[in-house]
Amino acid sequence: MAQEALIREIEAAVNRAPDVVELRLHLAELLATDGRYAEALTHCSTVLSQDAANRTALVLLQRCTAALAAPTDEKAPPPVEFDWRAAEEQVAEIIEPEFIEVEHAGAGISDADYDVVQRPDVRLADVAGMADVKRQLDLALLGPMRNPEVARAFNLSARGGLLLYGPPGCGKTFLARAVSGEIGASFYPVAISDVLDLWLGNSERALHNIFEAARRNAPCVLFFDEMDALGLRRSSLSNSSALRVVVNALLAELDSATSDNEGVYVIGATNMPWDIDPALRRPGRLDRMIFVSLPDAEARAEIVRLHLRDRPVTAIDLGSVVARTEGYSGADLAQVCATATQLAMADSVRTGQVRPVSMPDIDAGLAQTRPSAGPWFDVARNVIEFGNSDGSYDDLAKYLRRKKFR
Repeated sequence: MAQEALIREIEAAVNRAPDVVELRLHLAELLATDGRYAEALTHCSTVLSQDAANRTALVLLQRCTAALAAPTDEKAPPPVEFDWRAAEEQVAEIIEPEFIEVEHAGAGISDADYDVVQRPDVRLADVAGMADVKRQLDLALLGPMRNPEVARAFNLSARGGLLLYGPPGCGKTFLARAVSGEIGASFYPVAISDVLDLWLGNSERALHNIFEAARRNAPCVLFFDEMDALGLRRSSLSNSSALRVVVNALLAELDSATSDNEGVYVIGATNMPWDIDPALRRPGRLDRMIFVSLPDAEARAEIVRLHLRDRPVTAIDLGSVVARTEGYSGADLAQVCATATQLAMADSVRTGQVRPVSMPDIDAGLAQTRPSAGPWFDVARNVIEFGNSDGSYDDLAKYLRRKKFR
């Protein structure tokens, strides 16, 4: 009786303060201890809709689910178990996501697993939005390649490299792959771990082998992610730092006087271009910079479509999502969709009936995911104010004047 009275008292308190997570979790624990697992599950789901990563709620949800699935005595009715086979049949009937607005062309394509050197099948047309970035890519790289006779008449060349910079999670890698697909070239992505090694001399050897592989597979787009880690300013390194030698080796590989890179197009990506050694940005190396900003409205709509494409969804108001996600990166939008999907799945497990992802799930995902690019733009503003005397970041400066970030 005392336990029942306590549960009633806590329930009343939860009704008065429904947003107090700790109070609701305490009630769920009491209900589970009293064997009222279904009621406890309801409160766990409510908590998870507010905080999908709440460990206490997840552990309690697993405990209640296991208890409901456990066999009981012969007189008791069998517990309702989640029928995964039936769930698969329900999901199989959903052919395409059902969005409120009419679909339009230009959907993005997700990154696929690839070998060290591959032939991407994506094009710039597969990149939603980013009209200014595409225009700059066409002027700086694609135009001379597509029109070699005109380029020769104007003494232009596609030699040298590009540096894509901007906040994290905005599709710089995908853009590099699209450029590779646009010109029908091989694509060779290079990560920090592919180059840096503990032992003296191994990093430089690895870097040389990477360039040799790109030359053998020419035409090839050689893509360096996190370029600032491999090409850090030597003025910030001690004379004994092994990374100085790596920067020198990278400069030598990019230099047309010491290396034949005909057909090798080098693209670097970085979140911090101001940390890159100035020598890497001299003519013939990474001499062109393109700012890759946060996704515009068109791109945000396609990113949401992409991440909900293979999931059961219903009545997603893309216009509402786009209007509420100004300042979100592509990675932020992916997290919103993942959170919404987790909430729908948790509710499906609780009820034993598969239901698609709907707008309330998206609303909850938006409530839990805040724009992550704010700190990057805080640093960028300081760079614009104190480190843009040569005009390298004029595009970024114009963008900052137009936008405000939370």
